[in-house]
Amino acid sequence: MSRASASVRKPQVCVLGSAEPGSTAYELAGRAGALLARHGITLVSGCGSPATRVAAERAIAEGGLVLSIVPPDEMPPADWPATVVVPCGMGDARNLLMALSGDACLVIGGRAGTISEVCLAWLHKRPLLPLVGCGGWSDTLPSHPPDERKNSPILPWSGMAELEHQLRQLQIIRPT
Repeated sequence: MSRASASVRKPQVCVLGSAEPGSTAYELAGRAGALLARHGITLVSGCGSPATRVAAERAIAEGGLVLSIVPPDEMPPADWPATVVVPCGMGDARNLLMALSGDACLVIGGRAGTISEVCLAWLHKRPLLPLVGCGGWSDTLPSHPPDERKNSPILPWSGMAELEHQLRQLQIIRPT
């Protein structure tokens, strides 16, 4: 009756940050969401900023799974871009759930909430993959980590080939 146990859980990558529609960072966020879906990686996102929302929308369009952890205690509208929604009712404390829910965290641009999530991910030793070369807070992360501890790798990317390479380095994209 016993057979070799194959992993059932799909890898999960949390998408953190913000970027405005029409920006290069916004477009790359969407392309990153599609890339994750094509590789069978579950995208975790609050889907609240334009960048995290477009990543989720493009992941779903590619047939991927999207887990959305939302701050209020109620379900979002029916058109929310997610296949599974967790209304946590924790407000900003939800940032810890976001940081812990990914095997790694993609960081795109970002404001204060993103910084909070990144620091929590760092404290809990989640690899960080900041988008660089498009402006925003994620540009500075490789040269200015949250602190001196070297808790986890910081693997920058500026395009899809680099992102895919970094995900392979982390063994999140697994050999076929």
